[in-house]
Amino acid sequence: MSFAIISIYFVSIFAAFLQGETAAAGAAVLEGTREALRFAPELAAALCLWSAAGELLERGGAAEALSRLLRPFLRLLFPRGARDAETLAALSENLGANMLGLGNAATPAGIRAVRGLQRLGARFELNTLVVLNTASVQLLPTTAASIRGALGSRSPFDITPAVWISSALALAAGLTAVHILNGGRS
Repeated sequence: MSFAIISIYFVSIFAAFLQGETAAAGAAVLEGTREALRFAPELAAALCLWSAAGELLERGGAAEALSRLLRPFLRLLFPRGARDAETLAALSENLGANMLGLGNAATPAGIRAVRGLQRLGARFELNTLVVLNTASVQLLPTTAASIRGALGSRSPFDITPAVWISSALALAAGLTAVHILNGGRS
């Protein structure tokens, strides 16, 4: 657990103690535990489904096709990284998996891309990669839809247009900031 989570936990216990609400805090902890135990298997099942779908897309060649479509765009954003085939492949895989909403599958490729960019000394391009991953441009928001479905949404993918708009705006703002902060250098 991170320091922030542990801190929040202890501050909450202290606040409940000061207010004389320790019984209510204990009941809330138990209720939260029950909800987590109910929610976790549903979310795990959805994650397994989308991981399998991602694997099928990869084996069927769709992930590679998406990676090929991304490469001209990536060459513009990562000119130094694009010179190294291994780094370009990792960048393509990372962004392709993120676009399919498979953030867990994108992480190993993102780590390989970061290592490749560091090896090439492409510090500014590393900033761009962080922005692209943070903006999380998604064609299919599978993780968010899985959570919505597990919580009982009848239309878990109805958030897709909002996800497209918000991630496009975040991407535009982030890339603009990187460009400005990097003094126009790539």
